[in-house]
Amino acid sequence: QVQVVESGGGLVQAGGSLRLSCAASAIFNVNVMGWYRQAPGKERELVAGITSCGSTNYADSVKGRFTSSRDNAKNTVDLQMNSLKPEDTAIYYCNAARVLGSKKYNYWGQGTQVTVSS
Repeated sequence: QVQVVESGGGLVQAGGSLRLSCAASAIFNVNVMGWYRQAPGKERELVAGITSCGSTNYADSVKGRFTSSRDNAKNTVDLQMNSLKPEDTAIYYCNAARVLGSKKYNYWGQGTQVTVSS
């Protein structure tokens, strides 16, 4: 059974740090693992993505503050979030994407709440 499970969210003061972790099970050949977030009243947006080769992509709003790392053997991905701002408050979702030919299969976690107080 495919599972994508996040952990590590919580409440932190502005300027603080949090680390999110995600594990994807029963999914093989995951091409990209990443983190998305969705704030109230806003669309879900990409925060960070990392390929199986280690190439990373970050949203402009988090560059220099967030760092993503991945363990291909374990199908895990982490997100280290430093210098957090109130505008980082959102539900953070882990995504595991598998590309087969022209098709892309996305697997999502249930989300973890990150709240940054001012």
